[in-house]
Amino acid sequence: MTSLFESALQRRQFLATSAAALAASMLPSAVTRAAESSVPENRGRIYKSVKWGMIGAGGSVLEKFELCKELGYDGMELEAPLRHDVAEVLAASKATGMPVHGTVDQKHWAVRLSSPDAKTRDEARNDLLVSLQETHDFGGDSVLLVPGKVGGDDETHDHVWERSIEQIRLVLPTASKLGVRVLIENVWNGFCETPEQLRDYLDEINSPWVGSYFDIGNVQKFSPSANWIRVLGERIVKLDVKDWGTSNGFCKIGDGDVDWPEVRKALAEIRFTGWCTAEVNGGGREELADIAARMDRVLAL
Repeated sequence: MTSLFESALQRRQFLATSAAALAASMLPSAVTRAAESSVPENRGRIYKSVKWGMIGAGGSVLEKFELCKELGYDGMELEAPLRHDVAEVLAASKATGMPVHGTVDQKHWAVRLSSPDAKTRDEARNDLLVSLQETHDFGGDSVLLVPGKVGGDDETHDHVWERSIEQIRLVLPTASKLGVRVLIENVWNGFCETPEQLRDYLDEINSPWVGSYFDIGNVQKFSPSANWIRVLGERIVKLDVKDWGTSNGFCKIGDGDVDWPEVRKALAEIRFTGWCTAEVNGGGREELADIAARMDRVLAL
């Protein structure tokens, strides 16, 4: 016959075993935990695209959209002004579920906001206005802009700074009405070659409708890309993705001097989420697939 003590002991052992079993059932399995830990850190946070001119396969707009979707890209970036038929773009976007996230102002190098000629500056501003409208019509939310080029005594760093800001401010009412941002790309144009200069340039414009389209590879020539990210911080709205090395110049993503783990760390510090677009040599299906894989690897997408 079981004693009262033995009965109580058995009851306690039963309850402890049951509680342990219940707790174990509520924990993810080892397989589940392994699967969760294998999900790249930026998947669902950073979305990838390529420049339109890189897509060397597919004859029609729809075919290019379809190819990029098949290869794992998340959306499209087009060219403006006056480069695409709006109806054709919208039809391709709807058919594939691939959004247009923005455009690149394709005239900003030749027709510059910083030109010493007032008529040229007016033309550049009008190009930007058309690009803003087209981007809105495509469903995008940004226009990539190079604000000028340091080109001599009549187009110095100060000239580029002052003239471009003057012209950009004139388009801001339109940008705000359409909900499309003007994003400044850092390039090799002799302008704002330190992160502090670019930060101060954006801060002088002082508008929620202007930000940084930060090119990760373009700055590596001057100083580490991650440092630029930390200085610019939340001014960065979108990313251009390329690589550069002292021995091989612009090269395939991941083959240059950019410290990609440190870039990812810096992006996490500024809580970046949004679009990144490759700007490298493109090609057909094979080349675009390789670019997608490299973007996934270096940015943990």
